[in-house]
Amino acid sequence: MLCDTLSFDYCSDTTFMTTNHIDPEYQASAIEPNVQMDWEQRKVFKVADTVTGPHRYILSMFPYPSGRLHMGHVRNYTIGDVISRFHRLKGETVLQPMGWDAFGLPAENAAIAHQVAPAKWTFENIAYMRDQLKRLGLSVDWDREFATCTPEYYHWEQWLFVQLYKKGLIYRKLSTVNWDPVDQTVLANEQVENGRGWRSGALVEKRDIPMYYFRITDYAQELLDDLDQLQAGWPQQVLTMQRNWIGRSQGMEIQFPSAQPDVYADKLTVYTTRGDTLMGASYVAVAAEHPLALKAAENNPELQAFIEECRMGSVAEADLAVAEKKGMATGLFVKHPLTGAELPVWIANYVLMSYGSGAVMAVPAHDERDFEFANKYNLPIQQVIDAKTADDAEFNSTEWQEWYGSKQGKLVNSAEFDGLDFDAAYAAILAKLEAQSLGNSKVQFRLRDWGVSRQRYWGCPIPMINCDSCGQVPVPEEQLPVILPTDVVPDGSGNPLNKMPEFYQTTCPCCGGDARRETDTLDTFVESSWYYARFASPDFTGGLVKPESVQSWLPVNQYIGGVEHAILHLLYARFFHKLMRDEGVVEGNEPFTNLLTQGMVLADTFYREEASGKKTWFNPADVELERDEKGRSISARLMTDGEPVVIGGQEKMSKSKNNGIDPQSIVEQYGADTARVFMMFAAPPDQSLEWSDAGVEGAHRFLKRVWRLVTGYLEHGYKATEVDRNSLSTAAQDLRRKTHETIQKVGDDIERRYAFNTAIAAQMELLNSINKFEVQSENDQAVAREAIVSLLTMLAPFAPHLSQVLLAEFSLDLTQMLLPAVDETALTRNTQTIVVQVNGKLRAKLDVAVDISKEDLLNLAKTLPEVQQFLTGPTKKEIVVPNKLVNLVV
Repeated sequence: MLCDTLSFDYCSDTTFMTTNHIDPEYQASAIEPNVQMDWEQRKVFKVADTVTGPHRYILSMFPYPSGRLHMGHVRNYTIGDVISRFHRLKGETVLQPMGWDAFGLPAENAAIAHQVAPAKWTFENIAYMRDQLKRLGLSVDWDREFATCTPEYYHWEQWLFVQLYKKGLIYRKLSTVNWDPVDQTVLANEQVENGRGWRSGALVEKRDIPMYYFRITDYAQELLDDLDQLQAGWPQQVLTMQRNWIGRSQGMEIQFPSAQPDVYADKLTVYTTRGDTLMGASYVAVAAEHPLALKAAENNPELQAFIEECRMGSVAEADLAVAEKKGMATGLFVKHPLTGAELPVWIANYVLMSYGSGAVMAVPAHDERDFEFANKYNLPIQQVIDAKTADDAEFNSTEWQEWYGSKQGKLVNSAEFDGLDFDAAYAAILAKLEAQSLGNSKVQFRLRDWGVSRQRYWGCPIPMINCDSCGQVPVPEEQLPVILPTDVVPDGSGNPLNKMPEFYQTTCPCCGGDARRETDTLDTFVESSWYYARFASPDFTGGLVKPESVQSWLPVNQYIGGVEHAILHLLYARFFHKLMRDEGVVEGNEPFTNLLTQGMVLADTFYREEASGKKTWFNPADVELERDEKGRSISARLMTDGEPVVIGGQEKMSKSKNNGIDPQSIVEQYGADTARVFMMFAAPPDQSLEWSDAGVEGAHRFLKRVWRLVTGYLEHGYKATEVDRNSLSTAAQDLRRKTHETIQKVGDDIERRYAFNTAIAAQMELLNSINKFEVQSENDQAVAREAIVSLLTMLAPFAPHLSQVLLAEFSLDLTQMLLPAVDETALTRNTQTIVVQVNGKLRAKLDVAVDISKEDLLNLAKTLPEVQQFLTGPTKKEIVVPNKLVNLVV
């Protein structure tokens, strides 16, 4: 049955769209909404929780509902969709879900700014962004959509929290945080600006507050070892970043006895990987919160003031690394464990209590931080490694040399250990320390336990109850979920849950007495650490994930997202998978078999600079460019006033540089298929993509050429569909070969190499070959039809709307089709193109039989008129490179 209303309308009682009058011009806006409506009505991309046969789980990192898509979103989800659609064309059932990482600080900040409840702001943004994503033509099973801020989702997060707490894998301890004394709230490191709170402007303090921690360090060795399982499917760069973050080190724990046992009797413990440098230790440094520091400050107002100053600083390790090194002597001393020499104890702002034991042995000659500190405070610098084998420079106690930290070289100034290399010195020093019970070997990790408490409202409530009699008690399972009230409008002054007795007042499940519900909420990394599993059965009410769904869909076959998530998100997701495995919820050791990390999207920047140095940035859409004859930008003017602006070069799209391109405007002007093709063609997915208006227009021209090719074919009314392989003209053989070479290349480019740009380039070449082909017989008609249908099918992962509409003209339903199989017989070449050179310069080309003899090839080359004119004398040498060239030397 044909529709008789509008071109490209869908028949409600057919399985695919058909048309009665195809428009000769490509108009994306006319076809894309109807194709999307067809997919939605037919539930084309819906899959079951359990499945048999070939199947695949493709997942792109889900978005935070900020309100609008950006080009990073478009690139990420198009990559995932291309892979998903390709595997459907291979006959596989593909799960591609979508959801929302909906809790978090940005929503709370936006709610404060707009005086609305975060829930209202979040769900309005979700609705808007969902519509934007659907307009991209993603093959998503939207029936699986969920937001992490709903009780149906975080119920099971709380359930898992309770199980882990009971097993001892979650504990509570004091932790040092950034505290805003005016807003009465904890600040994330990025909310501290020049030592002040981002909103109040108050000087930030360090404060110790109780927080819940996951014992991720219990899994540190397994997290490190299991990276070996991911070698084949993960980028080496990401594996290296994970290994470095876990940071396994083999070192020794060294005890420094107190030199003043009447003041401080305990030994001072430090951990070091450079035990070979022990003889160069000239002082020890402790964190401001270290018990030794607090002991020294008991009757010392100056030390107390310095400790308080340290408490005001950032607690971020990265900030400390670049901050000015500051310290103060405590007046206390410890004994060197080997020499007995007294070493001063200093408080140093570069030592954190939360890292290791909160104390370091300082060897300034061979550690850059210690070197900077020692020079500042005139502390001894003693060389104990002669590293001349690594560098010819002489040791200089006032100038840092990178080789000073090297393990290369021999010990000097180290008494009985002189002349030993690193390994020998390490072993000898450890043996002597062990004999005196002042040292032991120890494996340590850079990784620290994961603090998950957040003193903020918009997050998953921590399912714990605080009782004066019973301590911390988990919420009984039958009382889960602890529901977060959603009608709260925060004002920025602390956690509003602390002002809501109706939320925090409760009774203790153990003793029945009055108790207080925990008002901290969970780090939003927790929600994003297990969402991939929930997608397998999002409506399941009996647990985190349905057991049968685990068998069907997990682990994720292909995970896609930005490289900026290569450390924490991926590490926490891997950790959570192991936690869920040990609870019997999932199987296997790793959540993501293959990982693809996308590059950034770059765009031009334009600005004007004021006399004060402040720059005002202008969006590329508001700027008019003047280009030279090669298309290069040579000047730019702001459209609103016609005045010049500075061309700042290409940088990552960002709000700060005002160089973001609105995806919606591209879709409205050119269509989703054009946006998708450009994004996939402009650069390999793991590299940065340079935004180009000319590139977008080029992608659009390509799709228009495909459209015109099909409409031209249809206008001729060709009917032949079956190719007679035994009666092909030479031109038909060439086109069939090109068609099947392209099928072969596109399949390999997408599935194995993720080389989407070269897959599209191959299709462009095939389009050119089809356009050059002249149909002169019914068999030619069939060959042309085969090439066109193959092209449209291969193009479908990139431009699904256009492909579905045009394939319908051949009475084919894209959603039911498979990728054409490669016909190996079509790849056989009967002829070959030979380059003919004279004295190494190209003079002609020959199309000859593949089995031509060398003698015949030479004779034929010499008879070519364009060659003969350069044969001015007898040939001195005749060179034949089989299947490639003839070179005649005269």
